[in-house]
Amino acid sequence: MITKMKKLTFLVYHKEYEAFLKQLQELGVLHVQPTQEGGIAPSSELDEKRRQREHVTEVIERLSALAPETLRIGVSDGAEAYVRQADEGLEEQRAATLALERLGKEEAVLRPWGDFAPESVKRLAGIGYVMNFFTCSRKEFDREWVERYNATVIEQEKDRLYFVTVTPVGEEVSPAAEPVTLPDMSLSSLYQQVDGWHIRLQQAEQQLKDLALNHLPDLRALEQSMLSSIDFDHVVLGTAHAADDKVMVLQGWIPAPKEETVKAFLAKENVYYEIRNAVKGDKVPILLRNNAFTRMYEVLTGMYGMPDYGEFDPTPLIAPFFTLFFGLCMGDAGYGLVLIALGLYLKAKMGASMRGMMNLVITLGVGTTVIGAVLGTFFGVSLFDLDLPESIKQFMIVGKIDGTTYDKQMLLALLIGVFHICLAMTVKAINSTVRFGFKESLSAWAWLLLVVGFICTGGLSFFKLISEDVSYWSFIGIGSVAAIGIFLLNDIHRNPLVNIGAGLWDTYNMATGLLGDVLSYVRLYALGLAGGMLGGVFNMLAVMVRDGASEPVQGWIYCGLILVFGHGLNIAMSCLGAFVHPLRLTFVEYFKNSGYEGSGEAYRPFRATKNKQIN
Repeated sequence: MITKMKKLTFLVYHKEYEAFLKQLQELGVLHVQPTQEGGIAPSSELDEKRRQREHVTEVIERLSALAPETLRIGVSDGAEAYVRQADEGLEEQRAATLALERLGKEEAVLRPWGDFAPESVKRLAGIGYVMNFFTCSRKEFDREWVERYNATVIEQEKDRLYFVTVTPVGEEVSPAAEPVTLPDMSLSSLYQQVDGWHIRLQQAEQQLKDLALNHLPDLRALEQSMLSSIDFDHVVLGTAHAADDKVMVLQGWIPAPKEETVKAFLAKENVYYEIRNAVKGDKVPILLRNNAFTRMYEVLTGMYGMPDYGEFDPTPLIAPFFTLFFGLCMGDAGYGLVLIALGLYLKAKMGASMRGMMNLVITLGVGTTVIGAVLGTFFGVSLFDLDLPESIKQFMIVGKIDGTTYDKQMLLALLIGVFHICLAMTVKAINSTVRFGFKESLSAWAWLLLVVGFICTGGLSFFKLISEDVSYWSFIGIGSVAAIGIFLLNDIHRNPLVNIGAGLWDTYNMATGLLGDVLSYVRLYALGLAGGMLGGVFNMLAVMVRDGASEPVQGWIYCGLILVFGHGLNIAMSCLGAFVHPLRLTFVEYFKNSGYEGSGEAYRPFRATKNKQIN
């Protein structure tokens, strides 16, 4: 459900405005609506605050990966100093890493030549000789170079030779080999530098780890304080001025249940204010209010977009259908139990911020377990083929439809698709009536009558519940009434000829779109079938390896490894498909046929962040 909102307008004397805003921020219920781009010219101070906050966020992300965050009650001051320490540690870490990369490349060049002092090579020039360094393949080495250039092979690595030449100063040295330029240091000196940089790198990493262990809560508190300060500046910049800048005008929205709290707060403040209900044309922020089950699925609604204030909240319908779709795509009761166990384990290990997500995982696991049992699959094993009581098997939807070659599960997926789309069209008609009036919604009601009426009449006729004559005249009556709304009354303010043209275009879109939409639900059957078959293949492979092993113990070990790896891989792939495809059925097929726009803005109250306890 969408919480009813109230619009609040303040008039505050300019000298009291900042103090009033701080009190309002502490109250934390007003969603501020900027009345202008800024009565105060944007300054570099706000931009600098944004850059500092982004920098602190980056530091927190770097430190969070180094150590688990400790539980802290209360936060100490001086977090800016910890940011500077982190910057110094990160810079030292970067410098050490770059230096070690450079020395690693130089060490690769020096290693084949051994450990020698570069000064000894330079001293040769004092007695009239020059030493040059070359490398080539074994086949390219010419023995004539030994006599001509005094070539001496220093190292052989596989098919590669490293050699030096010693020639008089001024003599041309041009063997057909690759010249090598060596770093101006010995190998032992290079190793000393490497050891020194390794020590500096370890010290920097230890400094960063200590900061992460001891002061990450302080940095998070600093980040939240910066966010509060930035929000405060945004509100100031979005405030309109009146009466020669003596009066500040602030507008915003509050949830209707908080109205009395806000009135009690304003009664103590020296401000003029007005509270009114939302009217058509207002850009009202959206605050969803749902029960514990439905609330878990609000994240899916947010992924598409919050509803407009005049729309229905789609979450109460997303929740049961997404659970159903997820279970059908997984299609295995055993996999559902794994999800439940995983959700319970992670819920105990992870922080409070992730517990809601883990509750969703557990709920989807329960749905998968129930639906997987109905589909008759448990870790790739067909439950219907086991020696189970008939009273249990009668609830399983398995096998072919009597007298046909079609699977019952495929028909189930199509029937669910038909029902889901009809429900979407019903929501569209009701929502359109509530928002725009019945006269403006005749086309939506006509299409709903046509589709649902034809489906119901066809079903009754198929099961011989009505005669052919009754079904014939029912089709004609429903089609005639629906045609009036589709072709003549789709927009009562337009020319009838234009309405007929628009009706023909709508008919083409519906005729081509509805069939494709219904067929899209076959993926619920296909994904569940694929996952079940793959699980069965891993079971078969594990049994074959166990039976073919020379030692029973060894066979059982290999069998267990194949089962764990195979089903683990299958669960991971099935979860991905079971999340993406139900999401597509919701966002594309359902939202398109329900007319959902998702153009609303989420309710974000102007509030100060408190850091009494940080996990």
